[in-house]
Amino acid sequence: MATYGCSVEWSRGDAAFSDLQYSRAHTWRFDGGAVVRGSSSPHSVRVPFSDPGAVDPEEALVAAVSSCHMLWFLSLAAEEGYVIDSYSDSAQASMGRFPDGRRGLTEIVLRPLVVVSGGRTPDDAALDALHHAAHARCDIGNSVRGEVRVQGSWRMAGAGAS
Repeated sequence: MATYGCSVEWSRGDAAFSDLQYSRAHTWRFDGGAVVRGSSSPHSVRVPFSDPGAVDPEEALVAAVSSCHMLWFLSLAAEEGYVIDSYSDSAQASMGRFPDGRRGLTEIVLRPLVVVSGGRTPDDAALDALHHAAHARCDIGNSVRGEVRVQGSWRMAGAGAS
């Protein structure tokens, strides 16, 4: 099995700490060299102690689920002989409480728009089957406690939305 990691770095600087008046901004470093500015969500910790321009952990989880789903979808579509020109997703998550009382992302909704070209185009049933198979294979989505739903659509290259 593969292992995955990153480095998360934070420093207090000159700010006080025990009064909770410190910045939650921090840095994520990944093995390929990518550096991402992270922070708590302004929904959780008010500005200026959170950085609304940084990626918060909740957004990162939604992006990870969306990205994993997309990568599997593209792979499966290619195996089926479809030509995908583009894929965009406006994924969104909802924070709530689980039956045990714990807070978490209770639902992640993926809304991919897939642009298809070439001689072979999927109908709605084929598109749904591809999304279902991608969801089943996405290890990130399978790791999430809340529900992950897909509300996908597609269109032919150069055509309006379907």
